[in-house]
Order: sequence, then structure tokens, then C-alpha cells
Amino acid sequence: MKPLVWKSLSAPARRAALQRPAQKAGPQTAAIVAGIIAQVRRGGDAALRRLTAKFDGAKLTSLRVSDAEFAAAAQALQPSDQAALRRAYRNLRKFHLAQRPVPLRVETMTGIVCEKVSRPIECVGLYVPGGSAPLFSTALMLGVPSQIAGNPVRVLCTPPGRDGRVSPWILFAARLCGITEVFKLGGAQAIAAMAYGTASVPKCDKLFGPGNSFVTEAKLQVSRDAAAIDLPAGPSEVMVIADHAAEPAFVAADLLSQAEHGPDSQVILVAFAAKFAARVQAELDRQLALLPRGAIATAALQKSRVILAASAAEAVAIANRYAPEHLILQVADPRALLPRLTTAGSVFLGAWTPESLGDYASGTNHVLPTYGWARACSGLGLGDFLRTMTVQTATPRGLKKLGPVVERLALAENLAAHQRAVRVRLDKLSS
Repeated sequence: MKPLVWKSLSAPARRAALQRPAQKAGPQTAAIVAGIIAQVRRGGDAALRRLTAKFDGAKLTSLRVSDAEFAAAAQALQPSDQAALRRAYRNLRKFHLAQRPVPLRVETMTGIVCEKVSRPIECVGLYVPGGSAPLFSTALMLGVPSQIAGNPVRVLCTPPGRDGRVSPWILFAARLCGITEVFKLGGAQAIAAMAYGTASVPKCDKLFGPGNSFVTEAKLQVSRDAAAIDLPAGPSEVMVIADHAAEPAFVAADLLSQAEHGPDSQVILVAFAAKFAARVQAELDRQLALLPRGAIATAALQKSRVILAASAAEAVAIANRYAPEHLILQVADPRALLPRLTTAGSVFLGAWTPESLGDYASGTNHVLPTYGWARACSGLGLGDFLRTMTVQTATPRGLKKLGPVVERLALAENLAAHQRAVRVRLDKLSS
């Protein structure tokens, strides 16, 4: 990865340096996804089985995971594996329980009370990526907050292997979270099934979960007319800001931990000296040779960047402009930079906080905005699985005080019926 000196780059070169690989194929991806969604809407379960055979190589008779498959999954995992999943589950549950909203009740003036209450979304669709790396951790990240929120219907979709089976890790994680509706579906077709419903898959009100560029595009398309979505969470990305005192082996390991997700992942190193960047590059070469998914990581690195910043302030400005999904600060005083950081999905402070902790078991949620959406979106939390409603109550005394104000404002907007809804009550009170 050839270092780019930020201060010497033109405005177009800076935009190019921070462009995501997946965004370049946007129009083609959108057309393919639109075709898949149309097939599912027309053909329902039959189309889902056909698409699963085409994309996943699995010929299914039933789309739904059976009770026997859940039981077999529990038997397939070692006690130590189950214990690790339970530890991650407990940490996630503890952090998300602390996010429970507190009912709000305010008397804005005498006789006028306003409240805000929360209710769970009725039916949520949870997408867990599969393929070459089944992300059972995502089953926990989606399952835990939906369990705490109390969503009455929870549908989980994940791609099957060529043998038609779902990873036992995913099934065990789903059961830890009390999820029983699991379907062997992946990609854009899974998103379409949950958004529009089929004979087997319930129609969902809101869809959650990360995925590749096709999954992300499908979520965006169905959000226009069928189901709400959590956030645009596509191919994984990380930015590491590292100063001269950082450990090159740690920096390289953090970059590779995201590069191995897929060839469309992106990793960016922001350093302060070419000499240090060269040391990181040497570590990347050394560690790549040890990775089972080295070929995938290598493909991702070919589209990644090293940017040389002139100062910590410039590094922060680059990070805020890029708005990374994950931001790792391997600098002498990482917390000193935190107040100036405004746009990142999740931040990892210091040399001893690898991004992997957040991916699995620290307690924070790893479903985060990508593509720069961190400028406007937050990472997933308990509140995303809830709806809030406001409630108001007026006493006769309160209406007498506030009514004339509302009448004046309504007439100023030429909405006479609004004014009259107040006046008939005031006249009743004065009669």
C-alpha cells in the first residue's frame, strides 16, 4: 500500500483516496438486486428455493430450521464453545439492558401533561451473514437487543451451506436469545422475503443486520415501500490512526482483522511517517502468510490505503471526513482525541483494545454504519427495536390556559377546523 501524503493531495485525489470499493459497482449491483426482489415477490417460496440453489448451491425442501436441527447444533458444540457464546451473551445483555428507556412525564404548564412511552416493534427481521464466514456473533448482536425489547415476532435469516445446513454456532446463538423462527435464506432474496413476506416467511416491519453490497442494496430498495431498516451496514471497514510509538504488529493485525471479511472490505491506515508505515507493511506481509483467509485479505488490501497526516488534528479531520465503521486509535493519548471525533460507528481506544473485542464480546454492538453513513447514523442499540409514542393530557383548567394560544396559532395557518376543535370545548366549559 503506497502511502499518500494528505496535504499534497488535490480535492479530487482526497475524495478518491477515501472512496469505498463497493460503491464503484453501485449501478450494476442495484439492477441485479431489483431483479432478485422482483423474482421473490412473484414466486414466493419457490423463487427462494430456486435462488438458494443458484447462489448457495443448496437444494432445500424446507426453508425453516427444524427443532431437530436446533438440537443437533447444541450437540455439535464443545462445552467450551458454548461457554464462550454465553460469556459474550452476558456482556451484550448487560450493556444493552442499561439502554432501557425511562418513561418521560413532564407538566409543561399547569393542567398540560406530556409523556413519552416505548413499545416494541411487532415483527423484526434479523439478517445474519453466512457464506465463507458464518457470523454467529451477529446473531447475538441482533438477538440480544430484540430479546430485551420484547419484539413479539423475530425472524432470523442466514445462508445455508451447500449441504443445506446452518452453522451450529448461529443456531446455538439464536437459541440463547430465544429465537425459534430461523430460515435458510441469504443475500438479497432473504431481505426480499422478510420485507414482503411469503407463505413460509413472515412479513417484517423492520429489518436489521449487516451484509455484503447486495444485502445493503436490497435493504435500501425495500425500505422505499415495504419495511423500515436499521441502517446501511455493508462491507466491513476500519481506519487505524497510529503514531510512531504504536506497535506495528498490533496495527497490522487490526487492519487484517477487517480485510479478511471479504474482498470488498476496506482498511485505511493513517500514520504520521512513511518509515512507520513501512514497518506496518512488513508486518502485514509477515502476518498475511499465516492467515487461512490470506487470499481474501490480500484482495481487500489491494483496494486499501495508507495516508500520511501532518498532525493529530489532521488525522482527526481525515477520520471525520471518512466516517469509518470502526476507528482504532493507537496513539499515546487516545482519549485526548475522542472529543474531536464526530463521525465513527465505534471507537477503540489504545493499544490493548483490538476491534475484535467489539466484534464479539465486549458488550457493544457490532452492527454499525458503513459507506460513510456514520455521518448521520448511529450503531445499533436497544432503541432501534422499539417505537416511542408521545401522550398528552389536558385538564379543563389546562385547556382554558392553552386553548386561546392554540386558536391564535391555528388561525394564523388558516386551519379553521383546528381552531374550532378547541373553541367548541372552551364554549362548553363557559356555558
